[in-house]
Amino acid sequence: MKAVTIIGMGDDGCVGLSSKAAGAISRAQVLAGGQRHLDFFPQFEGRRIIFKGEIIRSVQEIAELCADHTVCILASGDPLFYGIGGLIGKKIGIEHVDIIPAPSSVQLAFSRIGIKWDDAEIISLHGRSIQGFIGRLQRVAKVACLTDAINSPQAIARYLREFEEVSWKAYVCENLGGQGERVREFSIPQLCEVDGISDLNVLLLLRNTEGWRRPQTLANLDEDEYAKRMPKNGLITKREVRVLSLAALQLRPDSIVWDIGAGSGSVSIESAKLAYEGEVYAVEIDSECAEYCRQNVRTHRVDNVRVIEERAPAALLKLKDPDAIFVGGSKGSMAEIIQVCLGRLKPKGRLVVNAITLDNVAEAYQAFRAQGMVPELSVLNISRGQKLAHYLRYEALNPIHIFSVTKDEETA
Repeated sequence: MKAVTIIGMGDDGCVGLSSKAAGAISRAQVLAGGQRHLDFFPQFEGRRIIFKGEIIRSVQEIAELCADHTVCILASGDPLFYGIGGLIGKKIGIEHVDIIPAPSSVQLAFSRIGIKWDDAEIISLHGRSIQGFIGRLQRVAKVACLTDAINSPQAIARYLREFEEVSWKAYVCENLGGQGERVREFSIPQLCEVDGISDLNVLLLLRNTEGWRRPQTLANLDEDEYAKRMPKNGLITKREVRVLSLAALQLRPDSIVWDIGAGSGSVSIESAKLAYEGEVYAVEIDSECAEYCRQNVRTHRVDNVRVIEERAPAALLKLKDPDAIFVGGSKGSMAEIIQVCLGRLKPKGRLVVNAITLDNVAEAYQAFRAQGMVPELSVLNISRGQKLAHYLRYEALNPIHIFSVTKDEETA
């Protein structure tokens, strides 16, 4: 028998335990778990450790006790599915831990509605921020949500309604495996108004939009898809430039991104679609542009974008360290912005600067050289086809310089 045994339990308590799990509990000298699980074993006479508040302390106590005692830990469902199994294995060493899982709450939920779940996205909002949830939904058609008292099924439904993301069928699965088990189906507007849902629940969301397809990896939207200020063609990074700039940023799904001088927010929004598990900070000092940016965030349903209406580089001090930075505007502070960005950028992170005016081009180049860096540089001269009577002519866009650098380990 290993030093620690972790036993997954359902809401039916002892009834659902296998003989192996029951035997491990009977031999244990220390029994640990939440109060709800420990209450299933009033006859246990050994030492009890109740998980509440700061669980790290309880894990440390278990690590100390398991050298001389047999320890049994009670958990919900599968201990390695958003459970304590990983934490215990890391602390004690997985070779010293035996895990006896029960069906997870997600398995039980899908079994109750008779829907296969090998293609479902599992999103835990238990103890986590709901920000970014809408963005992740854009890529999936079937979701299981682990909830808590703050991110309850009703609160999640209201959040979906706020972003007009209502084309979902919702199943609220409560007290699965227990005496109070209940599974109910709602539309999103209906779920917003429901009362009396048990805290022990799983929320399943099934998309009911006919003909839905997973969106493209790179949005590559036309400028007309964005609300924007309208001097001439609008304050927005043009589509062709945007595509190359995003490619230069080399974003991952969990990237933290800064978009400085965000304007209408097109780079922020398309970055957020690529970094759908990450965060994007759109920094824009102009209040009119910032409002357009917020409007575009809602229209394109990317709730992992935060609009920061302040001037850079001062606005950057309170942001998370980024994996990638795009500078589309500097308001005359290009050199200072580049210096701050290179200081905060994570090792191997990417900094991409777009410059249109000769002044900004010169300032950006000198700023990089002052940091001992020779940037990659592309100059784009793009012409678009425009109708002229029965003919097609070219209309040139402003030339633009794209600077890009990678922060190496030595710079960090």
